[in-house]
Amino acid sequence: MARTALRTAVAGLALAVPLAAGCDADVGLSESGSPPPAGAGSPGGAGPGPGDEARARADLSGLRIASEGDGDGYERDKFGTRWKDIDRNGCDQRNDVLARDLADVGKRGGCVVMTGSLRDPYTGKEITFAKKDAAEVQIDHLYPLALAWRMGASRWSEDRREEFANDHGNLLAVWGVPNRQKSDSGPGEWKPQKSFQCAYAIKYIAVAGKYSLPVTRADHDALQDFLGRC
Repeated sequence: MARTALRTAVAGLALAVPLAAGCDADVGLSESGSPPPAGAGSPGGAGPGPGDEARARADLSGLRIASEGDGDGYERDKFGTRWKDIDRNGCDQRNDVLARDLADVGKRGGCVVMTGSLRDPYTGKEITFAKKDAAEVQIDHLYPLALAWRMGASRWSEDRREEFANDHGNLLAVWGVPNRQKSDSGPGEWKPQKSFQCAYAIKYIAVAGKYSLPVTRADHDALQDFLGRC
């Protein structure tokens, strides 16, 4: 696709390019006030466990393969309130994910993450997080919102799209640079570092299965390759 060729051509410029309106990243700074979930310092929560690869392979074989739609009508706002506290733990989803994925977390009150450190799962780079420079660490949707729209979420109810956009299982704290490179690409177009490809595939397949989202043939084949690194 022309979209893929354009991404390839500009990938090397990512360090100089600010977050574009079309990127799938969310860097909102909403706040609220109760304890976030446990599991701090582990990107995406706990890593793959025994049997996760086998389950992911079985689930991947059950995903429907489809072509992407044209994306007409996509707007980020159609996926509802950013960082809505859908799990009702008193903390917004952004702070939940930062508290889960960062190490050495410093908070204001019960929820608001002010400082921490991140080993970026996409590149392995060590990132120091400070709220005053919050865009350095962004919250990525593993299965991108715009891609989900093209793969069928355009037909979902507003409530279901909001749930999808705020689902902890589809959210990951990452460095801003690779997140801009990834944008709304699926695994057939963009790949994290090899050491994270197994975990990435397991998480991606789980999200696709939970929401009955199909995958493209290229994404299916890439996910199958990623599972080979488990």
